[in-house]
Amino acid sequence: MFSNFKHFCLNVNVGVNDSVNGSVKDEDEGENIAINGVIGGSGPPLLLLHGYPQSHLIWHRVAPALAERYTVIATDLRGYGASSKPAGRADHANYSKRAMAGDQVDVMRQLGFESFYLCGHDRGARVAHRLALDYSTCVKKLVMLDISPTLAMYEQTTMEFARAYWWWFFLIQPTPFPESMVAGAPETYLQKKIGWGHAGLTAFTDETYAAYLSYVSDPATMHAMCEDYRAAASIDLEHDRADRNTAKKIACPTLILWGEHGVINRCFKPLEDWRRVAINVQGHTMPCGHYIPEEVPERLVKKLTDFYGTA
Repeated sequence: MFSNFKHFCLNVNVGVNDSVNGSVKDEDEGENIAINGVIGGSGPPLLLLHGYPQSHLIWHRVAPALAERYTVIATDLRGYGASSKPAGRADHANYSKRAMAGDQVDVMRQLGFESFYLCGHDRGARVAHRLALDYSTCVKKLVMLDISPTLAMYEQTTMEFARAYWWWFFLIQPTPFPESMVAGAPETYLQKKIGWGHAGLTAFTDETYAAYLSYVSDPATMHAMCEDYRAAASIDLEHDRADRNTAKKIACPTLILWGEHGVINRCFKPLEDWRRVAINVQGHTMPCGHYIPEEVPERLVKKLTDFYGTA
């Protein structure tokens, strides 16, 4: 899938500092975190962050084309794929988007990139949101795929949204309840989770499907993914409310793309939501469901290259 890419696994610095905010990654001090990923291509650096319950493999249909213009870095988020999966803390701080964003900044710095283009899908877009706020000088341009801001989505929750995004409310239950339930029937769970949308299971290859099944079948990974959601429903909201209270907004040019046939389009108004938390936002729907990189890869490559350019 990434035949012309080089694999890496980097130990990240839990004390990454930001010149504006000071130390923003003290939530996991004392933990050893390794981040898995691939790098390939040449040109300006572009960091790709995946969603749930996936890994960097979601980019397999877009990364090779992007690598013709950019140095493409695709990582596994903390808790996902082959990256470290620490046990969650009582306050879920070590799975906060702040901690996960710090991981990615340190990876990029170790690879020699102080600033870069950034694209995130789903959970990766939530990490990208936090990264663009906490490390504003690092992000040249930001693309987020098929999300509205976490705080907006929880505050605007309706019955329709809760029925459609049931895992948002299931995975946040205290450990080990959701982990144990998924362990009893991981493939049933996976098919319900990724097969419900516009494209069904047709968006996934045999290889990616097998990888995603391996993640939900692994107790440590499933626990980590639950912790990601538990953090989103607790400490992440605290961070987001603090930003709102101080009128802190994403400063870089931002592009929002979401699926025409997805829940975000049905239940939210993404451009309105993002314009409340970002200064310079544009965006529109894509002719697909939730899994944009796997459903309409050629269209996504065109949108990214048009937005980022090559400077």
